[in-house]
Amino acid sequence: MKVLGWTAAYRGRHSYRVSLFVALLACWLGGMPAWAGDVRDIEVRRDRIVITFDGAVANASTFVLDTPRRIALDLADTRAGAPATPNGPVSAVRQGRLGDDGARIVFDLTRPAIVTEGRFDDSGRKLTLELTTVSDDRFAREAVAGRKNFGFSRRPERPDVHKVSMRVPAARKAPPLPRVYGDDDSRPLVVIDAGHGGHDPGALSPETGLREKDLTLKTALAIKDRLLESGRVRVALTRESDKFLILQERYGIARRLGAHLFISVHCDSAGNPLATGATAYTLSEVASDKEAARLAARENRADILAGIDLGDTSGDISSLLIDLAQRETMNRSANFARLLGREAQPLIPVKPVFHRMASLMVLKAPDMPSVLFETGYLSNKGDADFINSREGREKIAESVKRATEIFFARRMAAR
Repeated sequence: MKVLGWTAAYRGRHSYRVSLFVALLACWLGGMPAWAGDVRDIEVRRDRIVITFDGAVANASTFVLDTPRRIALDLADTRAGAPATPNGPVSAVRQGRLGDDGARIVFDLTRPAIVTEGRFDDSGRKLTLELTTVSDDRFAREAVAGRKNFGFSRRPERPDVHKVSMRVPAARKAPPLPRVYGDDDSRPLVVIDAGHGGHDPGALSPETGLREKDLTLKTALAIKDRLLESGRVRVALTRESDKFLILQERYGIARRLGAHLFISVHCDSAGNPLATGATAYTLSEVASDKEAARLAARENRADILAGIDLGDTSGDISSLLIDLAQRETMNRSANFARLLGREAQPLIPVKPVFHRMASLMVLKAPDMPSVLFETGYLSNKGDADFINSREGREKIAESVKRATEIFFARRMAAR
């Protein structure tokens, strides 16, 4: 007699073998990754990418990579699957395994584009990534901004009602206003901001270990003294000691004082030790070049150097809503930057293109002309020695004094 091809005599032996096979199979499957589902479909459109999965996916994140330009999508508990047809800014789609239980999908780009929004549908089986074509500088800033995370939470059919209580911290008090030097209230007020300070040293000189926060304070004090000598302006400093201020507090102090001009003093740094010369930056919706974008990315993240979130700093300064009043302020800021470059050229080393534009948080006051003055490169020994010398700081201060006097004289004449 045969049962399913087995002889009766050997039925017990076959049953044992099948049981052993099933047990081994269960152990093997138990060690396999618990995939939430395969990638079933990838639809690339001109303005979005839609990924469909066999099962619900809990987490996804994207980040951009430069040279060459790519958008990477990381998916948890997912296995790469269906091929995709390139479209719009996407020239190719590549997929691979990420760790033991994830997948990475890379979208090669023909032109700079970023993911501005990502969302799962209610089932968690469809992820839509909104694409926006951007400038080279915007893409460069996104490349240093880090990941964007998108999560899916299953909505219960009959949600329970919960009460949650939490202690609300007291509102943070505004820092006290600094002293205003100069007695005549009819004179315009200039606020000098010494960049960095406290736990934030800023740039460091690789040759001597000089710290940007120390040199900016010394330079700011020299500028204050030189401006007060003329008696034509009043002066205040955002800091006169080694203390830390978040970026919003810096221009916030100037606005609360009703300043007519805000100058933030800094020292630059670059990987090329031959880079030299002073530069002035004013606010722009789009950085004027890649170096300006690099500077914006570095300076705008100063608020989190201590490892905690010290302010509501946006990662995308260029998305600020700049109204007509702010555009006029930007024009006046640019006028002062050009004056500063003209007056500085015979006194201190300056870059051939002195005035540049960048999306710097410290310059975003909508109603106050503002300039970030990079007095030179600490990564260049000659510049560092110049800024660290009393003679060098006096020449920097003289440049600011001359430009400031002409700036306000022109404003008075235009009234």
